[in-house]
Amino acid sequence: MHRFVNEQERPIGTYLYGRRMYEVMKVWESDELIAGEPDVMREYAEIWRGAEKVVYSRTLEDVETPRTRIEREFDPATLRQMKAGAERELSIGGPNIAAEALRARLVDEIRLILTPAVVGAGTRALPDGLRVDLELLGERRFRNGFAQLRYRVQ
Repeated sequence: MHRFVNEQERPIGTYLYGRRMYEVMKVWESDELIAGEPDVMREYAEIWRGAEKVVYSRTLEDVETPRTRIEREFDPATLRQMKAGAERELSIGGPNIAAEALRARLVDEIRLILTPAVVGAGTRALPDGLRVDLELLGERRFRNGFAQLRYRVQ
């Protein structure tokens, strides 16, 4: 599963995160986290560390990771320019910031990884009140019960 994720993440040059997603992901900067972990985990850490990060937050005072900056407001025009000038892929992590990008029609693909567990809480992966037609590009099932769905936004 993690090898598959690494291959999906390798082309990404910039991660766009909401504050909560950034706080979850910044642990990949820690050498202590990956010490003694399998090669596939260390490889992911290298992929993550090599990318730029933009954190959309009105409350975060400072970032704790290199190659990271804070944007106080989500501005579709700025993201449109970033996307047009990007040499590598952009990835949006976090349901709130992803919803804003979907509403602004800035998302080309949606990739969902479904986990075989019901938690009963949290923010929806896809926003309410928005109609977006999707074309299934692929699916992948894993022995552990996880599944990945990949859609093109029409």
